[in-house]
Parts: sequence; structure tokens; C-alpha cells
Amino acid sequence: MMRVKGMFVATPQIERNSTASTRPTPQTQIRLARLLFGRAVLTMTGTQAMNVRQLISRRSVAVVASLVGMVSLAIGAHAALNKRALDAAKAIGTEQAADAAQKHSRLALVIGNGHYPDASAPLNQPINDARALTSTLRQSGFDVDVVEDASKDDMQRAIGRLKSKIKPESVVMLFFGGYGIQAGRESYMIPVDARIWKEGDVRREGISVETVLEGVREKGARAKLVVIDASRRNPYERRFRSYSHGLAPIAAPDNALILTSATPGKVADDSKGQNSVLVAALLNNLAAQGAGGVESVFNKTRVAISRASDGEQVPSVSSSLLDEIRIGG
Repeated sequence: MMRVKGMFVATPQIERNSTASTRPTPQTQIRLARLLFGRAVLTMTGTQAMNVRQLISRRSVAVVASLVGMVSLAIGAHAALNKRALDAAKAIGTEQAADAAQKHSRLALVIGNGHYPDASAPLNQPINDARALTSTLRQSGFDVDVVEDASKDDMQRAIGRLKSKIKPESVVMLFFGGYGIQAGRESYMIPVDARIWKEGDVRREGISVETVLEGVREKGARAKLVVIDASRRNPYERRFRSYSHGLAPIAAPDNALILTSATPGKVADDSKGQNSVLVAALLNNLAAQGAGGVESVFNKTRVAISRASDGEQVPSVSSSLLDEIRIGG
């Protein structure tokens, strides 16, 4: 028997044996505590029992409120971290998308042909020019496809790749260095594998600059930039002409800018430098580009070459450009 609040309460008997301790087991202690607590509550007055329940209830509410607060803080912190991570991911995605859009909005095809089997000696400058210009264009954010000593198939595939990348807002640049011939009032870029014996072969073996520009226009390019460094004395024309006629005038389509190394119908001799006269002057003016855009650069290049050669070589600039475009500088 045990006395609680003036009353004797029967307690459960604890079994013993000869080897066990007299101390109750933990399970028995728990059962005993529950029984005593319940009996004690029964002997309390109504007010006392209510106070105990209210105390327990208040503590329970406090504990629950504390737990809810901790969970809420944890959820809030987790949500904040998730939001920051999401914002960071969006920022990275936006930056990458902007970079990709910028890259795809500026496209260039650069062709340098120097080793023609029909020529008495290779042309070293076109390949040097192609490499130097490619470096400058890439630094200016252009996606450049460069082709050296290209056959007709090589050139056609490269043109196809260029056209496949064009978007409505693309700025597209074409550079060709090598031999060029005019035929039927069009200017043709000559591949290294061309077999030309008569004027009709030029149309079959060459690739028309005007046709390439038309294809670029049809793809919806916003602006077209063209540099043709091909007004050289070539090994083909003497087979069917008494003298060289250089290139034909190349009319600029909508929003286009065209620079050629000589006045239409004229030829220019190569210099002894690493780069051609045209490309050397063009690169210098691109590097020193001021407030003006690429049209100003092309015009300065024309003037610089004309003055340096005392009018012997006067590049041609044809423009219908509406946008101000910068390269280099």
C-alpha cells in the first residue's frame, strides 16, 4: 500500500526471484507512475484538476507553437534558398541566351584561296588575309566559318552552312580573297579547282557574288557586309581575252555594304607584304575605328589606298546600309 494525499492506494506487486534485484524494472516504473498520477488526479478537487489540465494544456500549446514556429522558419529559409537558386539559374540562363543571340546575330564566311594549279605561283596573301580578318571578326563577336584553298564544293557547302544560320536580325559578312573574274555583268569568285578555258566556263566553274548576296537576302538577314579582294591579274583570262577586265560592278542589295579591292573593270597588283593592300588598310582602320561604324571604315580604307598608290589602285565602295554596325575598334 502507498499513501497519496491522505489516501492509501494499492500498488501492483513486484515479483522477485532469487537472482533478480529488488529494484523495479523501467517498464514497471512507468506503469506505476501512470497509475499514481491518474489516482492522484481523481482525488483532487475540481479546481485543482482543472488547474493541472490548464497547466498541461498551456505547456502543450507553447510546445506546439514553438514547434510550428521552428517549422515555419525552416520552410521560409528553404523557400528563400530555393528562390535565390531559381533567380540565379534564371540570370545565368538569360545571360547564356543573350550570349547565344549575340553570337548568332553576327555571322561571317571567310574564304582565302591561294593555291591555284593553273597559276604560275601560289598566292600567299589571301590565306594570311583570311586568318587575320577571322581573328578580328571573332574578337568582335562574329561566328566565323573560315575556309582555305576551297574547291567549288567546299565553297558551296560553306555558303550553305552560312545560310542555315541566318536569322531575321543577323548581320552577315562575306570575305573572299583569291582570283575573281567578271562574266555577263556579274562578278565570280574562282575556286582552286576551277577549269576555265573560255568565258562560259566562268559561269559554270565560278560562284557569283550577286547570287550569294541574293541567297543571304532571301534568308532575311538584316544587314550584309561584303569584302571582295579578287581584282588580280589571273591566269585564266588570257586564254580567251586580250587583257584583264577585273570585276563587274556589284550593286548593293537592301541594307548592304560592299568593298572591292579595285574600281570595276580594273586590276590591282599584289604587294610584297604579308597581307594584301586592301586587307592591311582595312585591318588598320578597324583597329583605329572611331565614332563611325563599318561604313566609315570602308570609306577610310578606300581613301587611304588611293592616296598611298597615287590613284593607281582605288577600291570601290557600294552602300545601301541603313544600320550603324561596328567591327573591331
